[in-house]
Amino acid sequence: MTVRYGIIGTGMMGCEHIRNLVQIDAAEVVAVADPNAKSRAWALTACQPKFTPTVYEDYRQLLARDDIDAVVIASPNFTHIDVMREVFKTDKHVLLEKPMCTTMADCQAVVAGASQHKGLVWVGLEYRYMAPVARFLAELEQGAVGDLKMLFIREHRYPFLKKVGDWNRFNKNSGGTLVEKCCHFFDLMNLAIKSQPVSVFASGGQDVNHLQERYDGATPDILDNAFVIIDYANGARACLDLCMFAESSRNEQELVATGDLGKLEALIPEGRLIRGGREYQKYESFDIEIDPRVAEVGFHHGASYLEHLNFIEAIETGSPAAVTVADGLLSVSMGVAAQRSIVEGRKVLIADV
Repeated sequence: MTVRYGIIGTGMMGCEHIRNLVQIDAAEVVAVADPNAKSRAWALTACQPKFTPTVYEDYRQLLARDDIDAVVIASPNFTHIDVMREVFKTDKHVLLEKPMCTTMADCQAVVAGASQHKGLVWVGLEYRYMAPVARFLAELEQGAVGDLKMLFIREHRYPFLKKVGDWNRFNKNSGGTLVEKCCHFFDLMNLAIKSQPVSVFASGGQDVNHLQERYDGATPDILDNAFVIIDYANGARACLDLCMFAESSRNEQELVATGDLGKLEALIPEGRLIRGGREYQKYESFDIEIDPRVAEVGFHHGASYLEHLNFIEAIETGSPAAVTVADGLLSVSMGVAAQRSIVEGRKVLIADV
């Protein structure tokens, strides 16, 4: 079976999906849609030489086709809800990029629509497929640290890249940094801890990046650094440390889990796992190899490729989505709570967002 794809939104992330699909025998990109001419040209380049898709400015023309099995939605965050409303008028399978939507109300509308939708609805939280992360989660599942008490995730990186129309410079378009960027990390926390997040306390600001930029007279308002602490129902705690003016970092992401029996660390992009028990300075360190099935490493260390293999398998077998709209909703709710906590200077309950 060949899954025939339509790609809606062909900027950086849409083209990342196309480059991965070029490497998958069971996939064919038959149509792409984007209102921006430059983005459409990028898509055609990414498709060469394997695919010759029909190109549309209006994604609704793409959705009207009967010869498309699945669509990838990689348009700007604030457009997700409108595109999904149109998808729900069809039976097509859909891989919806993160964040699911920019507001809780829109996320809940997607959850409601997905419950009635005949096609598969899969949320693009692909960080769980990155090799060091997947191994990290597997080690925790096997009891590497015992009863997990503390989880720490650090991302120290470069500023947000420029996007078409500069939409990602404003909270109203992206949902805010802790929704747009960090829903990935909140999803990983939930996978690792296996309990419900109860409350969030955060401190952050826009202290360095984009302060001198102006777009139609408006100054960007997105956070460039934050600390976020999450309390879970089972007593575990998680902490996110985000800095987006730390280009010289040896590793962009660091994951650390500590339990009553030991400690586990994952370093990305170094691709190293460090595991130890409770003995003083006694640990083992080893490299994590990318899954041998990965033919396109891309921007996410092969995660997007594996995501599509699993997505296609679920379509072929009629299996449920491995990354659900409930996962997407929860990851956004934690980001919304963190953004609110910073603005209001208080702890925010997940139940209140």
